[in-house]
Amino acid sequence: MKAILCKQFGPPSSLTLEEIAPEPVRKGHIRIKVKACGLNFPDTLIIQGKYQFKPPFPFSPGSDIAGVVVEVGEGVRNFKVGDEVVGMIGWGGFREEVIAPASQCFPKPANMDFKLAASFMMAYGTSYHALKDRGRLKKGETLLVLGASGGVGLTAVELGKQMGAKVIAAASSSDKLALCKAYGADELINYREEDLKARVKELTEGKGADVIYDPVGGDYSEPALRAIAWKGRYLVVGFAAGDIPKVPLNLALLKGCQIVGVFWGAFAQRESDKNMQNTMELLQMFFEGKLKPHIHAVYPLEKAPEALEEIMNRKVKGKIIVQIDS
Repeated sequence: MKAILCKQFGPPSSLTLEEIAPEPVRKGHIRIKVKACGLNFPDTLIIQGKYQFKPPFPFSPGSDIAGVVVEVGEGVRNFKVGDEVVGMIGWGGFREEVIAPASQCFPKPANMDFKLAASFMMAYGTSYHALKDRGRLKKGETLLVLGASGGVGLTAVELGKQMGAKVIAAASSSDKLALCKAYGADELINYREEDLKARVKELTEGKGADVIYDPVGGDYSEPALRAIAWKGRYLVVGFAAGDIPKVPLNLALLKGCQIVGVFWGAFAQRESDKNMQNTMELLQMFFEGKLKPHIHAVYPLEKAPEALEEIMNRKVKGKIIVQIDS
């Protein structure tokens, strides 16, 4: 089968497309013929050795997969051959077949095509866990989303509106902000051209944002934190800008605020029952037409490195998909 392989840490250009032998199906696992794989910012980190997990070489990046079960391992009772499934596997998705733990897969909703299904869970799961469980976002509060047009940022804009918040979307260009507006943002900030702290204060009449969703890091984190409201919650989601900020902790004291880490993958494993409840709530919102994943582009497997480059260069609005089998 064909697979994109990472044989040493490096940029996307160091990845190779190769024919590899299929792996045997282990106990408690299923073999999935992959139809589509959603790309996420951690995929760009894991191939560079900058992520929390460092798989043994060679490995394939790609964590959100959607496909069809073609073989079932010993002990698996909840899936059978022919079932359409979605899986969250950490890495390994950039290949024609994947061996995945059955416990990390669930049935693909019938009204989602494979590309939508592969774009859905990590982005929406991260943002819903962040806003609901970690940020405790309440109706009527103000939510500031940094990197608001990105894969997780846009879902935070969308979910923030569904949860009844006033949403301020901050991004780096007018076309990105236009997409945020279409997804429900009430106010827009171009932080390449405007003073982020001053604009947040202006838009909130001096109060500041109750919840700040930050998947960007870098130079924008401190001015955003300085614009947080009293007893606000600052959600640390990721570092797409590349730099992990070192903020003055006296700001937390002065603002009476909380700086809260968001690690959806660990939450999904450690608190699987709560994550499943969140998943069911997200799917219900999708069924009701309240959530509409935005797919920026679809790439074939052989061009997956180019897709990763697009994410690294921050050119992607919403999600980008690798289609592996049509």
